[in-house]
Amino acid sequence: MEKTKTFPVRYSAYAISIAGFLVSLALSLYFEAGYFFPVIFGALTILGTYDLLQKKRTISRNYPIMVHFRYLFESIGPEIRQYFIQSDNDEQPFSRDQRTLVYQRAKNVLDKRPFGSQLKMYEDGFEWINHSLRPSKIQDSNFRVQIGSGCAKPYSASVFNISAMSFGALSANAILSLNAGANMGGFYHDTGEGSISRYHKQPGGDLVWEIGSGYFGCRNTDGTFDAEAFRKNATLDQVKMIEVKLSQGAKPGHGGILPGAKVTPEIAEARGVSVGEDCVSPAQHSAFSTPIEMLEFLDQLRELSGGKPVGFKLAIGHPWEWFAIVKAMLETGRKPDFIVVDGGEGGTGAAPLEFINRIGTPMTEALLLVNNTLVGTNLREDISIGAAGKITSAFNIARTLALGADWCNSARGYMFSLGCIQALNCHTGRCPSGVATQDPRRGNKLDVQDKSQRVYNFHKKTLEALQNLLEAAGLRDASELGPEHIVRRVSKTEVHSYIDLFPFLEPGALLEGKTGMAVFDKYWAESKPDSFDPPEFIRQLRETKLR
Repeated sequence: MEKTKTFPVRYSAYAISIAGFLVSLALSLYFEAGYFFPVIFGALTILGTYDLLQKKRTISRNYPIMVHFRYLFESIGPEIRQYFIQSDNDEQPFSRDQRTLVYQRAKNVLDKRPFGSQLKMYEDGFEWINHSLRPSKIQDSNFRVQIGSGCAKPYSASVFNISAMSFGALSANAILSLNAGANMGGFYHDTGEGSISRYHKQPGGDLVWEIGSGYFGCRNTDGTFDAEAFRKNATLDQVKMIEVKLSQGAKPGHGGILPGAKVTPEIAEARGVSVGEDCVSPAQHSAFSTPIEMLEFLDQLRELSGGKPVGFKLAIGHPWEWFAIVKAMLETGRKPDFIVVDGGEGGTGAAPLEFINRIGTPMTEALLLVNNTLVGTNLREDISIGAAGKITSAFNIARTLALGADWCNSARGYMFSLGCIQALNCHTGRCPSGVATQDPRRGNKLDVQDKSQRVYNFHKKTLEALQNLLEAAGLRDASELGPEHIVRRVSKTEVHSYIDLFPFLEPGALLEGKTGMAVFDKYWAESKPDSFDPPEFIRQLRETKLR
């Protein structure tokens, strides 16, 4: 191939830098002036020379110096799209409108809008709540649900709480602010699987202690469950419930690791590991391996905690595994006090892209399956259901309760109330708002007194908005919300209420075999209470491509 004889234009910046360095250096020496320009051009010349000589990036060798403008714009691409390109209603993952609503309520400023809705009401998927011609009057927006009525120490929870976020994922000041806000507002703060840190304890807010597969805060040195260490934490007055995490919506079926380099003395203290030691969360628990063993483990935790409500959190995957748990309840009579359904749209500090996008059942379908199964087996009145999945507004809460939940949790909503700007830097440690970082130079800039008040305001104003929705619908309490109250557009000319759009089982229908739903017809009878293994016909399908 014949070489080009003309000077490549792509080298122009490099050539100009060399020429600028030589000329500016000569002029500076001749006129005895400063060396500002020689330093600038010299630095660019060094950069261009490095670009040409390195061999890792071909584009840098072909476009010395100029390539760094591309890298710059690429690095700030999310910010450019977020602030200049995306519309107010583009949810990637949260829209500007969603974030603005949280900011306004957290700051206790006007959250009213003029001139009508900006939403596209005639597009498929648009949803609303039906109002009544006889609105009600509710005296108090402090909606609560009783969990663990059969326990020695039941808990009255708010219908809107802080979802699981660990110290280690969030900064010390973020944890302090969340728990202080929860204490002021009388709602709970889920610890996340990183266990109970000194920053969870200090403000005194209600805690739900999440126990993950790493058993942080209640582990032996080999990573197995330590009953005495559990008892010590679980009997703290501040701990109101115990939640065993089977999986989370953002990365179900995936373990995790906090590298030893990030394990500070404070994190080590909370998690029960050594400073500088890798914190490993295996993909599955070691304390149990079957549904029955899991329920026995929950009973053990309830006893060790002194009779506090104990439940589990899961993202729905293979339906037969969930059915196996329910069958174990029916066979043994052992039941959790609550179940938290984590939707596949949930967030996390860091997860593989495929796990974030393509693994885990979204909250609507997951919640429907869990609620229907419990109703169909006459277990629903004994087990409370919480749900989480991109909940930031009163309408989000209302639709979730209408689908069968008793209460809702939110993680990213409360992060926004702390000042999170959705910079998408959670996994880098360079969070600009000091929320998702362990860098004290960033995290310490987050003012606890101010941000805890915002957390409190966000909760209070959101529940006041829920009160207004319920009053407009003619209801007296959040518990009255049902699928008949929420309507979805399914085409330009057709709308359906949830009660007509989704299947809802009658009490005991699953026990009687009268469901009319394919998922139950196909997997319920094949599920076994003593095993998470797939049904025989599924195992056979895995051995062949013939379907």
